[in-house]
This record gives sequence, C-alpha cells and structure tokens, in this order.
Amino acid sequence: MASFLPGLRRAAPRLASDFFICHHCQKYARPAARQVKIPRKANLTRTIRFNSSAATFPELVPKKTSPLSSLSQTISNAEKEGAKGGAKKGFFPETSSNTVAYWLLASAGSVFGIVVFGGLTRLTESGLSITEWKPVTGSLPPLSASDWASEFDKYRASPEFKLLNPHMTLEEFKKIYYMEWGHRLWGRFVGLSFVLPAIYFVSRRKVAANMSLRLLGISGLIGFQGFLGWYMVKSGLKDDLFAPGSHPRVSQYRLTAHLGAAFICYTAMLWNGLSILRTNALLSNPARGLAQITHLSSPSLGVFRKSVAGLTLLVFTTALSGGLVAGLDAGLIYNEFPRMGTGFHPPKAELFSPFYSRKSDQSDLVWRNMLENPSTVQLNHRVLATTTFTAILSLWAYSRFNRRLRGALPNGARKGMLGVVHLVLLQVTLGISTLIYLVPVPLAAAHQAGALALLTGTLVLGSRVWVPRRLMALVRQRVRQASAVTGAGKVGLGKEAMKSDLSALRRNGPPVL
Repeated sequence: MASFLPGLRRAAPRLASDFFICHHCQKYARPAARQVKIPRKANLTRTIRFNSSAATFPELVPKKTSPLSSLSQTISNAEKEGAKGGAKKGFFPETSSNTVAYWLLASAGSVFGIVVFGGLTRLTESGLSITEWKPVTGSLPPLSASDWASEFDKYRASPEFKLLNPHMTLEEFKKIYYMEWGHRLWGRFVGLSFVLPAIYFVSRRKVAANMSLRLLGISGLIGFQGFLGWYMVKSGLKDDLFAPGSHPRVSQYRLTAHLGAAFICYTAMLWNGLSILRTNALLSNPARGLAQITHLSSPSLGVFRKSVAGLTLLVFTTALSGGLVAGLDAGLIYNEFPRMGTGFHPPKAELFSPFYSRKSDQSDLVWRNMLENPSTVQLNHRVLATTTFTAILSLWAYSRFNRRLRGALPNGARKGMLGVVHLVLLQVTLGISTLIYLVPVPLAAAHQAGALALLTGTLVLGSRVWVPRRLMALVRQRVRQASAVTGAGKVGLGKEAMKSDLSALRRNGPPVL
C-alpha cells in the first residue's frame, strides 16, 4: 500500500492557484485580469480542464470593468485633464503657496515694527537730524570724525538747531542721528526683504496671477512710502513752511500721509497673507469649505459683515486723525478727559478761529480749523475715538444678545469680535493716559502701536466673515471637479466598499489597466 501512494500522487492533476479563488469576489473586487504564462511542458488538457479559460487565455474573453476600475480611470483622466488645463492657463498657478502667505505676514510684522520705531523717532525729535536723502550711500553712518563733523555742521544750519537745540553737543547729536538713521535703514530692509523674495516666488511659480499684481502694487507702495518719508522731513528743514519763531516741525499733512501709507502697506500685506491661508484651507476640503462660505453669505450675517467693514474704515480714519494730532502737538493741550476746559468742548470762537483762515472772505475758515487748529483737531480725534469705542461695543452686544445672529455666527468670528473689544479697551486706556500725562514717550509709542493692533484685530475678524467673490467661485469650481471625479465611482459600490477602495487608491494609486 505504501508503494502505491507515490504513483497516486503523480497521477493527481495539478491545480492552478486561480482554482481556489471565489469567482464571485473576483468579479467585483479583482483590479485586473492577470495574464498567466504557460510553461513549456504544461499539460494543456489539464489546464483547460481545471482552470478557467479567462485566466488562461484572457485575450479570448472580453474584459469586464469593475466599479473600482471605472473610478480609478475617471480620477486618472481628471488628473490628466487638469494637467493639460494647467498647461494651457499659462505661467501662474491657480492658487498661491502657503510659504508666500507666511512671508507676507512676516513682512507685515516688519512694517508694524517700523511704524512703532518711527513714532519713537518723532517723539524723541530725531527725525530732522539727517538733512539729506541718500537712498544708497546713506546706508552707512559717518565712519570718521570728519564725517561726523560734516553731518553736525549740516544739522546746525537747520531751523530746529537754531531755535530748539543751540547748545547741543556732538555726542547728543549722535544719539538722535542714530535714531533717524536706524529708521531709514529699517525702511531699506523692508523694501529689499519684500521685493527680492517677491521676484523669487513669482519666478518659481508659487504665486497666482492676481496675487502677483498685488505684490507689484505693494512694492510700488513701499517705494512711494520712502519718498513720502523724505518729503515729510524736507518740510521741517525750511522755516518758510511754519510761522516765524514757532516750533520747527514737519507738515502735519505730510506726516499724516506718511502714516496712512504705512498703514495701507501693512493692511495689504496682512490681508493678502491671511487670504492665501484661508483659500488653501478651504480648498483642502472643497465640500466643507463651500458649506462654510455659503453659511457666511447667508442674510442672517449680512448686517454683521457690513458692520465689520465699517468698523475697519472707522479705525483707519481715527488713526489718521491721530497723525494730525501728532503733527500739530495737539496732545499737549487740554490734558484732561472727558472735559476740555470748562465743558466737553472748547468755545466755538476757539474752534473756528479766523486766525487760521488765509483768505479775505474766510471761505476756508472751517476746513483749515478742522486740519490746522490744535484745539479742533484734538476734539475731532476725541469724537472719532469715542465713536469707534461705542461702535465696537455696540456690535459686540448685538452679536452677543441677538439670538438669530448668535446662533449663526461661527465660533472663530465670535472669538475675533471679543478680541477686538479687548483691543479697543486697551487703546482707549492708552489714549487717555497719554493725554493726561502730557504725552510721555513710552505711552505715546504704545498708543500708536495700539492703533495698528486694533486695525489688525478688525482685519482678522473680517477675514473670518467676509466672502470674496473670487474665493467663492474657486471653491465652487473645485466642488464641481470633485463631483465629476467621484460621481461615476458611486455606482455599484456600498459605503464600506467605497471607503476601502478610496483608501487603496491613496496607498497604491490607480491600478494599471
């Protein structure tokens, strides 16, 4: 019996591995038919008998496409069409990289710092210490005793030295010189650290077409800001721009323009950086992103969105009025709050004094007093600041106690609104303290920084509730593309099968058909 078993084993048929596969499962889950190479000495009769003809001769049987294969083919075709479409669009990508966003936010932080340092330069009366504008050669300070003597001689010819600092020594001059030189050097750094990376990012195709135009505009604004800075300083070097014997100061108009340009430059950098991050975050999950921005576009949030835009404009206008106060040294009068002398405002004869009118018919009486009379300018700043404070608290109360808005407002917007309330409380405290204590340098610089911080808070809040049209169109386009890709793959697949198939696609990619 034992000798008979080996012969029985040799006589048994050799079963192929495909014989043990469930053909029902193979019909729905097998990615593709596998071609089997026939060995040289294979027994064709056995193979035909025990193996399916589809496995042995796949070319004789028409291929049946499974739902997973159809889904994979659709995704592959969509990717190829997207690549072709991207090539047709041209040089620029559809969206900007997050790296560009982080660089813009860092540039905005640098502008924030130079604005605060510029305020310190003005408060220490260092802005008129350099009497020339040399964008290239002025990057280096005086390096020898003769260079310092030359710069000091130029400063002694200025009205500020003759009227305010006739007893200033060379060592005292060096302190204010280094303040102004540091401010100008920082300005050069802001320009170079923006223009050079912008060129790099555009050349590396990391910036969308519309964003590249914005970067070009910001670059031009930085250059114009440097010109405005010198144009402002120049107004304080000639005594024909202010009354004889009065305090030498730069023009309040030019100072306000210089401050406003810095605020606009900061706003552009901050807003575009936040916009890129928000766009990429929404496009990472287009369906959820479309649901979010559709909810933000609902009529229940319409009043809140418009109110945030109005608050941003109001904060910016209040900051510009603060530039007029600084240019006229209007913070050194009426150092009390909330009263101004015997009442809540100075007498009408003081507010609209004929002294500031330059025409015989006094047709310019109102607007010149509004912009050149220190008493009127300070009153305007108080009114604007009080209005801003009241508007922010009112909007917070509306978002807190209105049931419809409270239920519709996203959590991020609710936190942003509370942050703006905290910032305005801090800013009002700094403003009143600066006025009462006769404009000390630390408080005045902190008050200027607080204005920019409050503007930052309103912009961040706006980035969480505003819905730009281009963003809406881009998200809807991505949702349509995703629907076209996944629509064909849903036929014949259950929920769990769809999840497993998509997981396999992420790991291995589409199968080769």
